[in-house]
Order: sequence, then C-alpha cells, then structure tokens
Amino acid sequence: MHALLIGATGATGKDLLDLLLKDQAFEQVDVFIRRPLAVQHEKLKVRIIDFDKPEQWKQAVKGDVLFSCLGTTLKAAGSKAAQWKIDYDYQYQFAQAARENNVPGYVLVSSVSASPRSPIYYSKMKGQLEVAVKALGFPKLAIFNPPLLIRKNTDRTGEVIGFKVIRFFNKLGLLRSQTPLPTEVLAQAMVNAAKRNVPGVSTYKAEKIRQCAGEG
Repeated sequence: MHALLIGATGATGKDLLDLLLKDQAFEQVDVFIRRPLAVQHEKLKVRIIDFDKPEQWKQAVKGDVLFSCLGTTLKAAGSKAAQWKIDYDYQYQFAQAARENNVPGYVLVSSVSASPRSPIYYSKMKGQLEVAVKALGFPKLAIFNPPLLIRKNTDRTGEVIGFKVIRFFNKLGLLRSQTPLPTEVLAQAMVNAAKRNVPGVSTYKAEKIRQCAGEG
C-alpha cells in the first residue's frame, strides 16, 4: 500500500509514521510537511509544501490511503480563525485533493466531542469537518473519535489536569469510556483500520479503538 500522511510532527502523527515505516503492508509513505523531517527511511518520501497553496501540491496527493492527524490548540494557533485554517481548511483541502485523485481510503483523527450542532467552537468545527469529508464519498472512510490522548512529554496543562480528573473517576468505576488513550494505541488502530477492506464509513470511539489496536 501507498500511504499519505499529514500531521506527521504531532504526537499521534509521529507514532503513526513510525508504525507505517515498520509495517510491510506499506511500501511507500509520503509525508506532506512545512519543513524538513528529522527521519530518514527508504520507504519515506518527504514533500515540503506550503499548505496555503494547494495548486502546488494537490496533484501529488495520490496513493491508497490518506491519514490525517493534523491539528492544533487555540492557544498555539493564536485565534479561532487560525485554528480553523489548520484543523478544518487544510484537512478538508487534502481530503478533497485525495478524492479528486481517486485515493480510495481516508483515515481521519477527529474529536470525542465532535458534533456539527455543538455550542462549543472546537467540537462544532470537528463535527462540521466530519460531515464535509463524508460528503466527498470516499469508498473507505474511517473516522476516529478518541478520548483524551496521552501524549509523550506533553506540556499542555489542560491535558495534565484532565488526566488526573478522569483517572480519579476511573478509580471510582466511573467514566470508563473516557479513560485516556496513549497516542501509540490510536496510531496502531489507525494502521489496522486502513488495512481492513471495510467499505463505507466506519466510526471508531474509545472501546472500538482499543479493540482495533488489539487492546481488547
């Protein structure tokens, strides 16, 4: 298989790239990125692009499956408009280019709270993206709605606090479906989902993600 990946420098993207390069089912992995990647491998092709100029890269979005791990926080982006551009515009433009180039599979990391009708900005944005990519008509579309992710060496204060709160409730037997998920488990589930020949739209929430990754 020929894999395409955006978001390779994020926590999930790094784990996913590592798995794709090790998996014999994937003979080529194209990474679309803004700056050089500190990874070298015979199967890896790094494409340095300007995400704001799709006319320069959209013809290169060709392969068997597109993995999208792109995303940022409002704090890192600096504004809602900037976050929308990264979390919605860039991902949709890549999905659109992939569909135009007849890429049959698309694997998207969304959010546990994604809903196009949510009153919360982030959740609504993720929900609207899900609706938009479904409308593109990929033969195989896998949407992942993971719970809070355990990122290696995270510096996100909200995540650290969230871990402590959820784990406290987990000890009481509560919020089991929201047990934090390591990014490497999410990445493995994404790889496994891509290799499955399941047509149509598949949605993966916490328990199904763990099962797909071989966790249970």
